[in-house]
Amino acid sequence: MAMDPNISKARLALGTLVLLALGGCTLALMISLDAGAFLARTLPIVVMIGAAVMANSMGWFNKKVKD
Repeated sequence: MAMDPNISKARLALGTLVLLALGGCTLALMISLDAGAFLARTLPIVVMIGAAVMANSMGWFNKKVKD
């Protein structure tokens, strides 16, 4: 599935930064809770993917650029 070139790049960049911040916070939480290596590696990725899927299903990445 190819990305539509009409999607706002600013919206996509902002969404990516929010997802990275969410993953970083999850990783910091796992480290502070002394979670095992498996959880510290996989949980931030699962949280980022889940948030991206939810944002996409809500149509956040499907807004067209205004002409």
